[in-house]
Amino acid sequence: MMTTGTGAMTAVAIAEGAVECIATDHAPHTVDDKKVEFDRAAFGVVGLETAVALCLDRLVGARILDLGRLVALFSTNPARVLGLPGGTLAPGSPADVTVLDLQKKRTVDPARFFSKGRSTPFAGWSLKGWPVMTVVGGRVAWRDLKA
Repeated sequence: MMTTGTGAMTAVAIAEGAVECIATDHAPHTVDDKKVEFDRAAFGVVGLETAVALCLDRLVGARILDLGRLVALFSTNPARVLGLPGGTLAPGSPADVTVLDLQKKRTVDPARFFSKGRSTPFAGWSLKGWPVMTVVGGRVAWRDLKA
C-alpha cells in the first residue's frame, strides 16, 4: 500500500487533506474465480479484512496521520459525504463502533479471512494495530477470538 511511488503519493494526499474518505472495494472472489487466465479473472482483491490494519500500521504508525484523522477518514467523513446518520458517538447516533487494539501485531494470513475471497497483495505482511471487535446497532457483530 505505501511501498510504491503511487502509494507514497496517496499517503501525501491523505496527509495533506486532499482525501476525505477511505473505503475498500471489497471483492470476495473465490480461488476458482481467480485461477483462470489473467484477462478472464475476476477483478479485485479483498480489502475489507486488511484496510484498517494497513492504515494503522502504514499511516498512523509512520506518523503520516494521527489516529483521530484516520477515524474520521473511515467513519465521520463518509457519513457526512453520504448524508448518513452515523460516524459519531453522539447521543442518538447509531451504535456502530470498531474497537481497535493499537498494539496488536499480526501477519496478514489470507487463510484466516472470514471472506470467501483470499486474493490479497498483503499476504505475509506484518502489521501493528488491528480491529478486535465490531459493534453494529449496539450489538457485537464480530469479535476477534484471538484478541
